[in-house]
Amino acid sequence: QVRLVESGGDSVQPGGSLKISCEYSSFTECMAWFQQAPGKEREGVASICPGDNMEYKNLIVGRFTITRDTAKNTLYLQMVRMRPEDTAMYYCAAQPGLIEQWLRLRRESYSYWGQGTQVTVSS
Repeated sequence: QVRLVESGGDSVQPGGSLKISCEYSSFTECMAWFQQAPGKEREGVASICPGDNMEYKNLIVGRFTITRDTAKNTLYLQMVRMRPEDTAMYYCAAQPGLIEQWLRLRRESYSYWGQGTQVTVSS
């Protein structure tokens, strides 16, 4: 069992920056961030697997960066140049073992989930 606890969600203005965190109870090879806006499906935003192999959703390339600090058992998502459409609940996900590259932003690829942290982008 892997426990995930997200934190750092906040309200920011368009163009602003925010870094959210996910503390995990034990290491798993692949982890990811998902976003879910009201009335929409949960979508993969960014993933990280061994070798710092990252995948990103097309619309956030160049604005979001996923990193992991294994010494602190913490996953991060740095967001810059934020837009109102980034408003969503952000969930951390983890999966023991490796995931095929084309599956790393798919919800069904992950077994463990956090409770989410709310990010709102509004003026």
